[in-house]
Amino acid sequence: MRTLFLDIETTPHVAFIWRLFQENVGPSQLIEPSRLLCVAYAFDDEPMRFAAEWQGKQGHASMVRNLHYALDEADVVVHYNGTSFDEKHLNREFLQAGMRPPSPYATIDIYRTIKQRFKFASSKLEQVAKELEVRDGKIKVDFDLWRGVMNNSLQARGQMMEYNKEDVELLRTLYPILRPWIKRHPNVALYDTDGEELACTRCASTTVQRRGYVLTAAGRFPKFQCLSCGGWSRGAKRVSTTPLREA
Repeated sequence: MRTLFLDIETTPHVAFIWRLFQENVGPSQLIEPSRLLCVAYAFDDEPMRFAAEWQGKQGHASMVRNLHYALDEADVVVHYNGTSFDEKHLNREFLQAGMRPPSPYATIDIYRTIKQRFKFASSKLEQVAKELEVRDGKIKVDFDLWRGVMNNSLQARGQMMEYNKEDVELLRTLYPILRPWIKRHPNVALYDTDGEELACTRCASTTVQRRGYVLTAAGRFPKFQCLSCGGWSRGAKRVSTTPLREA
């Protein structure tokens, strides 16, 4: 299975405004809409890739094409708040470039797992990484970094690249830690095993242990825990059922 870890950075909208607080900006006030600025991505344990609009003569167009190729190769995409941010920005970029949708892929939004299953002081990637002690916080940045990049500062571009790549490295570190907690995780065993042997649906390990049953309205199913990643899964075949009765 090809797993793609992905993080994008975008430019801010540029607009005419009347005040600095609680301003409603209409379309007629918009000078320049947001666009894809740069992207860091990596497949599984492969080397990190980075693309930015300032690279080469066709920087932006080349960046969008390369990212489309990467998504087309991916079976699963792992991101942080990418369902509501990264994916929609990328789909807009593909549409504007006259591209067709990339091959369908499953998504794992680490942010959604953090919000649904845990109560950290903050759901920001920086705080989660700090509390799990996988990294002592992220690179500290503010809007001056975006301003510097848009003003063609070489130093700002270098710092933006490191900031972008760091998020992907954090995703690669956090993913195996959080994997057993992820609900509706794609069934990895369908990609990585021949189906002859019982395997974990999250990591495809065959070191699984049967531990009781899952009871549903349709019947009783065997329950398994992976001894490698710790994730739980349910057998596909019912071991017993209850006749339906008219309400």
